[in-house]
Amino acid sequence: MKVLFACGGTAGHINPAIAVATELRRRGPDCEILFVGNPDCMEATLVPRAGFRFAPFRSLGIQRRLTWSNIKLNAKSICLLATARARANKLLREFAPDVVMGTGSYISAPILLAAAAMHIPCMTHEANALPGVSNRMVAQKVDKFLIAVPEAEKSLPPRPDYIVTGNPVRPEILAADRKTARARLGVLPEQVCLLSFGGSLGAQTINEAVADLMAWHVPEGRLHHIHATGRYGVELLPRLLRQKGVAFENNPNLDIRDYIHDMPDCLAAADLVIARAGAMTLAELTAVGRASVLIPSPNVAENHQYHNAMVLANHHAAVVIEEKELTGEKLVKTVRTLTADPEKLRELGLAAKALGVPDACGHITDELQKLYAERKNKR
Repeated sequence: MKVLFACGGTAGHINPAIAVATELRRRGPDCEILFVGNPDCMEATLVPRAGFRFAPFRSLGIQRRLTWSNIKLNAKSICLLATARARANKLLREFAPDVVMGTGSYISAPILLAAAAMHIPCMTHEANALPGVSNRMVAQKVDKFLIAVPEAEKSLPPRPDYIVTGNPVRPEILAADRKTARARLGVLPEQVCLLSFGGSLGAQTINEAVADLMAWHVPEGRLHHIHATGRYGVELLPRLLRQKGVAFENNPNLDIRDYIHDMPDCLAAADLVIARAGAMTLAELTAVGRASVLIPSPNVAENHQYHNAMVLANHHAAVVIEEKELTGEKLVKTVRTLTADPEKLRELGLAAKALGVPDACGHITDELQKLYAERKNKR
């Protein structure tokens, strides 16, 4: 079987495809896999690092904010779009895939549309509760359309066969042991473990609110707090803590880093998580059943993180604070209320776990293999 994956732009589009490709390879080592993506974006690094072949396909998204730099970018995007179909046709003829899978990005749309026109079996997966423009474009062209959550169907063109699969979760997340993780991280048995992060770059508003949160809980010593500042918060958070007189250096109850490289252990150890509402973050939170305070990023296409977060909130599986409403005082009040009520934390965690799909990767891979089998049977 030959499978082409069209994905790129953000980790939320790339990692699900890598997870499915890895599962395909596990099931059939002779499966030939090709990833197509932008040579200037993170997929050009992540895909080869995962051990898969990568082919460059230049494409750019349309920038919605009208600035002079964005106007120039959009002009370049239109030029690339004008040649996208011809380039996609050439790529598909050369690789001759049995199945094409996209994960919703400005890379995937032209490839999927070309595959559909050439009668190559194709499918796409939508990770967010509010589908992106690219997936909406191909919704009535692909053979199968997989969605992470049922709520996504409300914003898609009508078709009778949307398939709910969830989002892939790394096996390490599911395998991490809570007791072992807490011991390794230095969390005492009687402590509530709080995990907070705002993305790899970090978010100033979250770091500012977390500084107030630490100023509240550090003197008590009741919480063990793991926090990732992100690249832009490495200097900001310590400066804020010094201004507030927080004894954070060499404090056994504070674990402040720029990035969380051991997320499986940190999630296993945590009782409460403060995070953005990216699709992959929520997939992991629900897979392990963690209570959370979600602060959706407003700086994403069509505010889709808000819609992701509200799926959990509407099922009583998370507390949502919009960034425009976030203050240190509000975060302290929210965390104080939740950590003082173990039963509430347990209820939020159970509700989150009820939404989780731990074997989403298996479900998606099953659908891809079914599509391949259907093609073989028609020959």
